[in-house]
Order: sequence, then structure tokens, then C-alpha cells
Amino acid sequence: MQKTFELRGEYIALCDLLKICGVADSGGAAKHMVAEGGISVDGRQELRKTCKIRPGSRVSGAGFTIEVVAAHG
Repeated sequence: MQKTFELRGEYIALCDLLKICGVADSGGAAKHMVAEGGISVDGRQELRKTCKIRPGSRVSGAGFTIEVVAAHG
């Protein structure tokens, strides 16, 4: 699954992004995915649940990639 997420604001926490994009069913599930080491940000494994994801970042895991872009307007 390939998704594009339009970010309104400076950043979003990694676990919140996973929940909003439907990769995780809940915030708790998102935190568990990160803690298990199954999430990469820009090609590097990320273990910080509240890692700040900014426009230009690529978040990926088993079966998905999320491109984060700045919202227009």
C-alpha cells in the first residue's frame, strides 16, 4: 500500500501518523509496531514512538509506504 499524507503544521508524531493513515487500528497498536522495530523512517529503523515526522519524510513498514508532503493552502 502506497499512501501520501498531507501534513498541516510543522510535524506529526510517528504513532499518530500510523493511526491516522489506517496502518494501525489504534494508538496503542501503532506504539507496539514502533516498539517491535517494524517501522522505518527515511530508510532507517525508528524506535521512538513520538519521532517527529515532517514533510519530505518516507515512513515504511511491512506492506506499506507513507510519503509525507506539506499541505497546500
